[in-house]
Amino acid sequence: MSNRIDVKKTYKLFINGVFPRSESGRTYEVKTAKGVFLANPCLASRKDLREAVVAARAAHSGWNKATAYNRGQILYRIAEMLEARSSAFIEEIVLTTGVTKVKAEKEVIQAVDTLVWYAGWSDKIASLTGSTNPVAGPFYNFTIPESMGVVAAVAPENPSLLGLIESIAPIITSGNTVIILASTKAPLSAISFAEVLATSDLPAGVVNILTGKKDEIAPWMASHMDIDAMDISGLATKLTSEIKVAGAENLKRIHSFKNSNPGRITAFTESKTVWHTIGV
Repeated sequence: MSNRIDVKKTYKLFINGVFPRSESGRTYEVKTAKGVFLANPCLASRKDLREAVVAARAAHSGWNKATAYNRGQILYRIAEMLEARSSAFIEEIVLTTGVTKVKAEKEVIQAVDTLVWYAGWSDKIASLTGSTNPVAGPFYNFTIPESMGVVAAVAPENPSLLGLIESIAPIITSGNTVIILASTKAPLSAISFAEVLATSDLPAGVVNILTGKKDEIAPWMASHMDIDAMDISGLATKLTSEIKVAGAENLKRIHSFKNSNPGRITAFTESKTVWHTIGV
């Protein structure tokens, strides 16, 4: 019989493509559905959020300039890598939420399919929301969707993995970058998903994942002047009024969603209208 001690996984933050510990040194306990200790993920601080915003802002220009087709390819690649590691994600979901293996497997499959679905939308959303506008004069007039910039998101508590991906995928599909706060009670699959992102073709800083308390981090997200919009789908109703008031100072666009749909992409885009003279 072996006396070997298991090497326990360390769950850190994911900021700018690397895995730092919280600058505060704080952690909190995550336990199984039966109350057995699992891990000590980081309790993100205000400084961690600021560093994630700096990374997301720096990454936005390059990601926004990438072709829609290229962004779709990268999303598809992430889906491939998630599916290849599905067994590990199923195990984490079962441990942290107490659902059956069948239900956890269904969640992982849905997460993979969600990434593929948004990958398909990446080069089609402009056709859905863009237009050629009639004008009185020798001009072409086009309206096209453009990314807003840096978007903050609060992932639902449950489903922990699928909810995270349903928040991330539509935001980055149009060229935005994102800082997302994972499920507080079941954050382990979020950091494991960060490992998928770190080894994919996704540029550093496009997706930044924090773990910690929603009532602590979300108000800071709302008041941060360099965050352009928020997805508060995973936020408790009692906090939404506070978030909307805090976000009003810099005219944040704040949305909440129930499921995956193209509207989750267009919610974080702006319309750009271009005039071009008609050649003789």
